[in-house]
Amino acid sequence: MRKDRPASQPRPVSILTDFVRTADGSCLIATGNTRVICTASVEENVPAWLRGRGEGWVTAEYAMLPASTGTRKRRDGAQKDGRSVEIQRLIGRSLRQAIDLKALGERQITLDCDVLEADGGTRTASITGAMVALTCAVDKLVRQGKLPASPLRRQVAAISVGIVEEQPLCDLCYAEDSHAQVDMNVVMNDDGAFIELQGTGEGRAFTAEELAVLTGYARKGIDQLMEAQKEALGERAALIKGHPVLVAATGNTHKLSELQTLFAGRYTVVPMQAVGFDKEIEETADTFAGNALIKAEAVRDATGYPAIADDSGLTVDALGGEPGVLSARYCGHHGDDEANNDKLLKKLEGVEERSAAFHSVLALARPGREPLLAEGLCPGMILHERRGTGGFGYDPLFLYEPLNKTFAEITAEEKNQVSHRARAFREMQKLLEEEESAHSVCQ
Repeated sequence: MRKDRPASQPRPVSILTDFVRTADGSCLIATGNTRVICTASVEENVPAWLRGRGEGWVTAEYAMLPASTGTRKRRDGAQKDGRSVEIQRLIGRSLRQAIDLKALGERQITLDCDVLEADGGTRTASITGAMVALTCAVDKLVRQGKLPASPLRRQVAAISVGIVEEQPLCDLCYAEDSHAQVDMNVVMNDDGAFIELQGTGEGRAFTAEELAVLTGYARKGIDQLMEAQKEALGERAALIKGHPVLVAATGNTHKLSELQTLFAGRYTVVPMQAVGFDKEIEETADTFAGNALIKAEAVRDATGYPAIADDSGLTVDALGGEPGVLSARYCGHHGDDEANNDKLLKKLEGVEERSAAFHSVLALARPGREPLLAEGLCPGMILHERRGTGGFGYDPLFLYEPLNKTFAEITAEEKNQVSHRARAFREMQKLLEEEESAHSVCQ
């Protein structure tokens, strides 16, 4: 019977980040007396078979240093021993489950796991530590501006379990592992799903009931390891489970801010300049939908990222729908809000019927998929003079009657509840949910 801890309890774990200053990401992980240095190295290229696909690669190497086992172990030569090859493939497979390789771009991250001291569970400690080193490397790429947002989608950790002298145990040390009747390595993500189960009845077969006990021990142990990973990473832990990047096809900082707020929780919305797109897009269509689609597809095609574009404007009934698609350049040139408002007031002089509406069409363009279009409309009234200091565009003249305030008088939170863009977003959300539901039914 185990004396140092309960059967279901893992060994004490410590993780020291940034252990190797010259690495892009690193940590020293200790689980009991097993200690492993994990480093992450970033290369701005990918293997030949991946070139031109617009996605990256994560791979791993594993080695036990000569003094790691007490009796000197010969260094691996040009050809690694079979065990090391098997373990490094396991590490690579496991950590590729943590990252969106498309969002990583055409670069490779190599995870090197070097065992300083081996007392059982070296492969599982390597996976747990490699997740931390990978996160540190991603943080560096984001801070350097090489990635617009984190491509990490899952947290990954691993632990060993087994049956020793008829007793199910969690996190076996070498003394336990060396005479285990059943030996199992478990890799899981933060959704509690299995990435890999390596289970062997070395001394005897095991039952479904015993498997359930062992995986239950593994799940609890991995939960504790994930907490240790987060604690070691500190603020960098927020990079894990980041949302996919969505590029906003707009140079308007006000629109960008609204889109970031609306899509928070589903996408990380970044400006098109963040992914290297700074061209002027000609809006040649005569409808909001047409112009939104032109912008979204132009950014998607140039960057390879999903892109969201909004084309919006004001229509005034008394002016036959003006300014419409020309809203941003009503005065003759683009983006002069004051001149546009002055022209609108001039054209409405003496007009009492001043009903109007803000229109918005959102276009979502994704590689290899049909674009989605969603429309939103917010009715209102044009005042005779400006009111309020917030917002942009025609907001100071546009009265939202249910609140008896202009869009320049309401808060950003209120606007994001009722605006034309918010309504278009809700329609887009419905389309995405319908799409996801249909996809899950097909599966």
